[in-house]
Amino acid sequence: MASEYRLELKNVSKSFPGVKALDGVNLAVRPGTVHALMGENGAGKSTLMKCLFGIYKMDTGEVYLEGEKVNITDPDMAMEKGVSMVHQELQPVPARSVAENMFIGRYPVKQIGPMKVIDHKTMYEQTEYWLKEVGLEFDPKALLGTLSIGQMQSVEIAKAVSHNAKVIILDEPTSSLSDKEVDQLFRIMEQLRDNGVSMIYISHKMDEIKRIADDITIMRDGQYVGTWSAEELTTDQIISLMVGRELTNIYPAGDAQIGDVALEVERLSSIHEKSFQDVSFNVRKGEIVGFGGLVGAQRTEAMEGLFGIRHLTGGTIKVNGKEVKITRPRDAMNVGIGMITEDRRGSGIFGCLSIKDNVGVTVYDKHLKGGIVLDHAEINKIVDESIDQLSIKTPSKNTQIMNLSGGNQQKVIVSRWLANDPDILIMDEPTRGIDVGAKHEIYEIMRDLARQGKAIIMVSSEMAELLGMSDRIYVMCAGRLTGEIDRKEDMTQEKVMEYATRFA
Repeated sequence: MASEYRLELKNVSKSFPGVKALDGVNLAVRPGTVHALMGENGAGKSTLMKCLFGIYKMDTGEVYLEGEKVNITDPDMAMEKGVSMVHQELQPVPARSVAENMFIGRYPVKQIGPMKVIDHKTMYEQTEYWLKEVGLEFDPKALLGTLSIGQMQSVEIAKAVSHNAKVIILDEPTSSLSDKEVDQLFRIMEQLRDNGVSMIYISHKMDEIKRIADDITIMRDGQYVGTWSAEELTTDQIISLMVGRELTNIYPAGDAQIGDVALEVERLSSIHEKSFQDVSFNVRKGEIVGFGGLVGAQRTEAMEGLFGIRHLTGGTIKVNGKEVKITRPRDAMNVGIGMITEDRRGSGIFGCLSIKDNVGVTVYDKHLKGGIVLDHAEINKIVDESIDQLSIKTPSKNTQIMNLSGGNQQKVIVSRWLANDPDILIMDEPTRGIDVGAKHEIYEIMRDLARQGKAIIMVSSEMAELLGMSDRIYVMCAGRLTGEIDRKEDMTQEKVMEYATRFA
């Protein structure tokens, strides 16, 4: 008798040293549906998918495809069985063509005499076919590096479909996409759903879940909470089920005393003509100043210039009224500026190092015995307090940060800068890839820092976050400041978008 489910996971458990990541989890996915898998960071979502895809070996549990029990031991076997995965962190080979990236590890070959060589003609033809299957018109010979992140994501989906996948896992696929690219992704997903493909969709973005999902499974602390039709649950109900408590107001009210100007920037300009030019703004003590804009607005680049990561051709920077010279990050740190970067994996974490080292790296030089030996007792105290303050889920402070979930990695980075106690903190996409419960905790920390008189710059691509957390908003477009919104009553999505598209 045929199963009503395309995929079933039953009683899946998985433990790592010091932590039980999954405890008897179930998942049942219907044919031709988008099944949202939701939960806080550390709930076990990605671990469950890695068990399904053969990256991890489950301790207990069973997998059924089309009602038939299967034993998936590695990703190659998963793809043979019709299960593909598009990972949150893309690993493209930008210097090779779209076709070569599509068929990496499985190039079609032909025999020429005694030798087997890559059959480029067949590879390009098949790439073009699979791209068209998901509604894409890219040139198979184009270098992948010439595409946007969203287009690369689409190529990954076409690659998954080319394995004749019946189930596609999408892990945080929109974390780095613009609104336009999200729309394109959803069009592809809707087409795949119409063709009978099942998709497991991991995301923390509530608006996306309500827009694209047919069913929702929620996990909490490595355990299965339940499965519902997406139509049954409100956003508030989803949040409550995820975090095990109600969050009455995700954006805490700003009640800090706004003080004197802490940072003043005038006519900051990049050495590159097409990057940011003539950027001027200020931030006061106790204030959270948001920076809005579309992809390519050069907000991140301007913040990197301020922090000494990028070379400048001009501009002045004043901290507490005194002009300072910043040519490298250490200069910025020495005058009380910290920066949480946009790209957690690329420029945030030290993946092979422990949580202790990732938090302590900014303060090691402040905690030396005799100016030579690290004061490990003091550093351990700082790290333990950070883990407790931000509720970082980890077996130990000595755990490698790469073994944490993405959201917990982000919390460690926030802890790193809190340990350094900066007066001015730049937070570039501070809650990207973080669940709603952890977002609320970080927002509370931001408000608490503001109450302490810290000046905070928040770059955010999430409109609700920008409007909900900012005391003032600057908007950029094409490398230039196009507007400032300094009153809460004037902060609307329409106003931000008007400034964000002024030079578009």
